[in-house]
Amino acid sequence: QVQLQESGPGLMKPSQTISLTCTVSGGSITTNFYFWGWIRQPPGKGLEWIGSIGYSGTTYYSPSLKSRTSISRDTSKNQFTLQLSSVTPEDTAVYYCAASTVVPCTHYRGNYYPTLDRYDYWGQGAQVTVSS
Repeated sequence: QVQLQESGPGLMKPSQTISLTCTVSGGSITTNFYFWGWIRQPPGKGLEWIGSIGYSGTTYYSPSLKSRTSISRDTSKNQFTLQLSSVTPEDTAVYYCAASTVVPCTHYRGNYYPTLDRYDYWGQGAQVTVSS
């Protein structure tokens, strides 16, 4: 029932900020007790959890990216957004928004670490290429 769709610019220059929006249908980002997340897959590599925002608005960020990551939501539009700043070519990847019905991470000594190996719902993915 829940469907997600990523949107945003697909080509970025180094030092710019990636801004992607996930539009949710078939469910509410506030009343559905889900965690709404962003995951990426660089070419030839595995999936990397970026961060999530819970149904209450609490945010969780991967330690490796938290200094550059901001996840927010617009409840009036049933959307949540990823902003990844100061990008480099290493940020080139397919970016997915996804939802899980359980907490996707654990807290340890001030950081959050991913704990899920799969999510319940996925968007189709958005290719973002960082190059000059």
